[in-house]
Amino acid sequence: MKYNNELKKAFQVSIPVMMGYSVLGFAFGLLLVSFEYSWYLAPLMSLFIYAGALQFVAISFFNVKAGMIDIAIASWFINIRQSFYGLSLLKRFKDTGKFKTYLIFGLTDETYALLTTIKDDESLNKRWYYFFLTALNQSYWFIGSTLGAIIGSNIKFNTVGLEFSLTALFVVLCIEQYKNLRNFVPFLIGTIASVFSLIFIPSDKMLIVSIMIALVLMFTFKNRVGNE
Repeated sequence: MKYNNELKKAFQVSIPVMMGYSVLGFAFGLLLVSFEYSWYLAPLMSLFIYAGALQFVAISFFNVKAGMIDIAIASWFINIRQSFYGLSLLKRFKDTGKFKTYLIFGLTDETYALLTTIKDDESLNKRWYYFFLTALNQSYWFIGSTLGAIIGSNIKFNTVGLEFSLTALFVVLCIEQYKNLRNFVPFLIGTIASVFSLIFIPSDKMLIVSIMIALVLMFTFKNRVGNE
């Protein structure tokens, strides 16, 4: 295979995501069929929506028969964070050609964390490496959710606690970020913004407010943030 090295490297760095996505996707599949929805909705949603937390929330939308406007607004608030960190990858994705649209579609928190944590290997074809990394991460979620839905439609499971696997994954990626940066300032800013929002902001608006506060603080202390 011409781009075997790119595929091999992408698989190596995506192993932490595989461990998290396979379990969390499995939990999503189980949860979906536990509400008596057809199992095939899990792979369809994971293929064409691929939005992690939003797919879990979508189950609630289905149950309460929410309107399209309500769904659109909620979806915007849940995923608005990607508009902020996606901007930082515009330069990196500039020369990705035909893969650019898919790379934008497949950009998740975990994929972003890997792209900004793992230093690029100059010997690799970046376009194919980014594609393989994004596609592998989606495949983990797709396979996990599909298996969860199929097995869950035949065997009853207690799904309590499975959603914590995503939190655990973020902890691992955060540690890797610190090991790479060796700078505690961005993490301190994130902690301050999150704690402030958790205490003073309603839960449905906490995420976007914490991101805005973090961005303001990052720009304010950009010299400290940039120092390694």
